Amino acid sequence: MTRGISFNYALATRIAALIGAAGLALTGGPVLGDTKAADDSPPVAPVREPAIVTAPPDPVDRRAPFIVQIGELLVPYRVFAIYVEPGETLNIDTIFDESTDTYDLLVNAGESERVGENRWRWTAPEEPGLYSLVVNDAALRNTVRIHAFVTVPLAEVEGDELNGYRIGTYPSKPLRNNPRYEAPAGLVEVTEENQDTLIAPHFRLRQFLTKQGGGWPKYVALDERLILKLEKLLAAVRANGIDAETLFIMSGYRTPYYNKRIGNVQYSRHVYGDAADVFVDVDRDNRMDDLNGDGKSDFKDADYLASIAESLIETDPFAKPLVGGVGRYGPKPHRGPFVHVDTRGYSARWNSP
Repeated sequence: MTRGISFNYALATRIAALIGAAGLALTGGPVLGDTKAADDSPPVAPVREPAIVTAPPDPVDRRAPFIVQIGELLVPYRVFAIYVEPGETLNIDTIFDESTDTYDLLVNAGESERVGENRWRWTAPEEPGLYSLVVNDAALRNTVRIHAFVTVPLAEVEGDELNGYRIGTYPSKPLRNNPRYEAPAGLVEVTEENQDTLIAPHFRLRQFLTKQGGGWPKYVALDERLILKLEKLLAAVRANGIDAETLFIMSGYRTPYYNKRIGNVQYSRHVYGDAADVFVDVDRDNRMDDLNGDGKSDFKDADYLASIAESLIETDPFAKPLVGGVGRYGPKPHRGPFVHVDTRGYSARWNSP
């Protein structure tokens, strides 16, 4: 399998880089079984508070001075993670505003070749695991590190387990024949040693693990688009004056086994690795902070955060690959309010006060 680059997309991303040089955002912006529709999205109109005006991301969001393009994925950060199949081939490109520097791609495994100026082709190893790709200039002043997780093929699941870890069974057919609802080709093997790997500047692999317990190794599916969207959402939250170091991931990936156990819908986006239930928790009390300043943590704070998430897609013409669902959830006796965010490929909105 090869992730390629179409001409029109590559041209558009170079335009995006110029926009980024002017200080605009470049990329858009992923629990509990409260929703009842087949795909997490009850057809309920959202309640809106006054619009939240988002500012460009603050200068400490750890962006690189250039963008690495992997297939059609744009990586503007100094550290990021990708999830690839054994033997998968990736086209890697660098996108600059006015730079004339020559960059190198350094890899610790797999096969790489230069196919043009600041362009390469990398073939992942056949052995699942964590590998490193580094793009840097000759002086090592500008560096982007890509953590490449080669996944364990889903076909290796025996019964409903993979190396003793309960996975369950994915639906045999995608919802409405939508390819976004096809089972993932493979799962990332998470160990005690790699669980703290940065998969983006402000998120670590362990934050997205299923809450089902069990020993090591554990397994997770993740979509890079979700992580990009969460990074951009966090930057917009910070631009609104909220000094959050990360977003609390209340629920990230769910195995089909765990998803069924908690009574959630079969086609929940969580089982596909492109959804997360999140809230802002600067004071670390495991509940949503008072974002709107009314002295309470309630549905209005979920609406505040969701409004920021919605505005990312509305204001960024290059965020189309990150379009997805935004759901507002009010507090329950056992938890506080939160917001569901996903990158399902089409817009969906719902409320559960």
